[in-house]
Amino acid sequence: MAISKIWVFAEADGDKPSGPTLELLTKARELGGALEAVYVGANAGALAGALGEYGAGTIYAVDPGDALPGVVGAAALESLIDEHAPDLVLFAQSYDGRDAISRLSVKLDRPVLTNGTSLRAEGDKVVVGAAIFGGNTLVDTEFEGEAPFLAAIRPKSFAAEPGDGDAAQVVSVAAPDAGRAGGAKVLERHVEEREGPKLEEATVVVSGGRGLGSAEAYDPLVEQLAKLLGGASGASRAIVDAGWVPYSKQVGQTGKVVKPKVYIALGISGATQHMVGMKGSENIIAVNKDAEAPIFGIADLGVVGDVHKVVPKLIEALQARS
Repeated sequence: MAISKIWVFAEADGDKPSGPTLELLTKARELGGALEAVYVGANAGALAGALGEYGAGTIYAVDPGDALPGVVGAAALESLIDEHAPDLVLFAQSYDGRDAISRLSVKLDRPVLTNGTSLRAEGDKVVVGAAIFGGNTLVDTEFEGEAPFLAAIRPKSFAAEPGDGDAAQVVSVAAPDAGRAGGAKVLERHVEEREGPKLEEATVVVSGGRGLGSAEAYDPLVEQLAKLLGGASGASRAIVDAGWVPYSKQVGQTGKVVKPKVYIALGISGATQHMVGMKGSENIIAVNKDAEAPIFGIADLGVVGDVHKVVPKLIEALQARS
């Protein structure tokens, strides 16, 4: 029997669906069958239009109050799956997505496939592709056993493309008893302060690595260049671990995945952990004084030189043009 019903664990970015949610809905439409969403939040009505446009016919909406969305989401999904029997449930590889899928896996005693970068259906089989060994090898894994199949997909794996659907029908679902874990409460929420576009949505990204030499070099080189180009600033894991910049700027396998039109890597050697998160960029420019740095292997334009000499000249030229 073919895959007949797909669910997407939807997440919000303010009063609109998150980018990864729309990417999953787009891919799920390609697989065919009925497409529905499960959303854990208080503003489902505000999302109905966009979720419907991208293919969801129904939204099962659960208001978690001040409880953790992943905890409530897993408990709600367990009950809803028993009633509606979807064949495939897709999650974004996000904080709440990882939390919900892991808890649901235990509740249903089902395996999960995570960090997926591709997805296809072959009859009643679901195949998820993923990168292993730091992104050096791609493997396909096929689910066995009974549905529902649970898969988490990395952001930017698919392009988000709207369909022509009407606003999704919102079906309110009472928040279930989530057990002891449901006792954890969200006490405060803090919105990240930033100038310019979000890192994962920017068309230009400038990232710095250990080759900058010090934390003090990040702002005058990386931040200033990103601002001049109307882009966002990023970082390698090395300087995040060193405490030079916050984790929110990390690009890579354990950070954010970006696919800008232009990615500029300053003083980044090109460890596979980093390249997994940015190698899908349309144009990659690298500046590094080590001519043998792995980053040059994927760069469209490479500059062998000291970032402290090259970047100030570039900034100066851009300022002269503005």
